Amino acid sequence: MRVTTSRTLAAGAAALALLATGCATSAARSAAAAHPVTQTPPRPAAQTAPHTTPQTTRHATAATPDTAADAGRATAAGAASVRYGAAARTAGAAPARCRTTGLRARVGRQDPAAGNRYAPLVLTNTSAKTCWVYGFVGLVLIDGRGDVLRTRTRRESVTPHRVTLRPGASAHARLHWTVVPSGHETRCPASARLMIIPPDEVAHLEVPFSATVCDDGRIDARPMAPGASL
Repeated sequence: MRVTTSRTLAAGAAALALLATGCATSAARSAAAAHPVTQTPPRPAAQTAPHTTPQTTRHATAATPDTAADAGRATAAGAASVRYGAAARTAGAAPARCRTTGLRARVGRQDPAAGNRYAPLVLTNTSAKTCWVYGFVGLVLIDGRGDVLRTRTRRESVTPHRVTLRPGASAHARLHWTVVPSGHETRCPASARLMIIPPDEVAHLEVPFSATVCDDGRIDARPMAPGASL
């Protein structure tokens, strides 16, 4: 009787456990049905859009009146720019004034005429660039001891003109002086050298110049002219 009772109790306990398990599973299913879990669907794999080169169609390239006008204005502006650039280069290449450092000086042959003397003072462009001279030179007589003699440079009433000198080209100024004493003079000093200041310059050049200049060292000078002779 005790054995039967134990078996009965064991069978009952097993039945209760099975019942409990079934109830729990049923409850879980009910809960899942009542509260469904929302899942994020997997993101589709990224697809690379095929690269398409836009094709130029006849409609897209057809010139409208505004487009044609803009193109015309652009062409005109470009042509004007080219002309302006060429003009600027031409202006930038214009010759400058001849500087003393780019000149060589000499006095040409003296021509006598009844107590007067004439000679060309020649300036030659020794630089590699074209330059110009304009106007009158400055002059200072120097004797054999290196002393400065009284010198009066008188500008003749001749209208000056610009003289353009290419490399190696020359311009001259006609010089005139007298060898006859005048006024209080009993004798006229002799010079050995001549200091020359080119037009609009400060630096000077010196050249041999053997002459007797009377009338208190007066030398008449004309403005620079083309060539190397009178």
